[in-house]
Amino acid sequence: TFYISEDVVLRTHTSPVQVRVMEKHQPPIQIIAPGKVYRKDADVTHTPMFHQVEGLMVDEKVTFSDLKGILELFLKEIFGSETKVRFRPSYFPFTEPSAEVDIGCVICGGKGCKVCKGTGWLEILGCGMVDPAVFKSVNVNPEVYQGFAFGMGVERIAMLKYGIDDLRLFFENDLRFLRQFRGV
Repeated sequence: TFYISEDVVLRTHTSPVQVRVMEKHQPPIQIIAPGKVYRKDADVTHTPMFHQVEGLMVDEKVTFSDLKGILELFLKEIFGSETKVRFRPSYFPFTEPSAEVDIGCVICGGKGCKVCKGTGWLEILGCGMVDPAVFKSVNVNPEVYQGFAFGMGVERIAMLKYGIDDLRLFFENDLRFLRQFRGV
């Protein structure tokens, strides 16, 4: 977390956009919320600033199966139909149940490398069903409506799609590196 002053912090995720939309609009709701976010992370798969995209869907009878199907389809469209996808139970404060979604490492083919830290898997996004307490706080009836949310880093998707082994390369302003993405 980056503090500008004692009580001001740079945003760490774009989730507040979801709450503002739910405060102003009644379901059904389907949004995509992109934005810059900041975290104190720096290694081959993390950077201090990155672009995040979050999605939210709220309607009657929305299920975890809907969330899973949409995300699996998205990932297989981006990375190929043979891409291995797994959902791992996780914890996020505003979703229950929550999951982290991994894909088989596209750098090493699942054999283990520095990018996947030897596991053969790469975390690609977090997701979950919107907690009923969140709905109550924005005057949406959780007995009638359910919803899911997800968030992912744009640069990490690009890194994996194009086989880049260090996310930090996107931010070093090396034109030799960046020019390969012209017209993509």
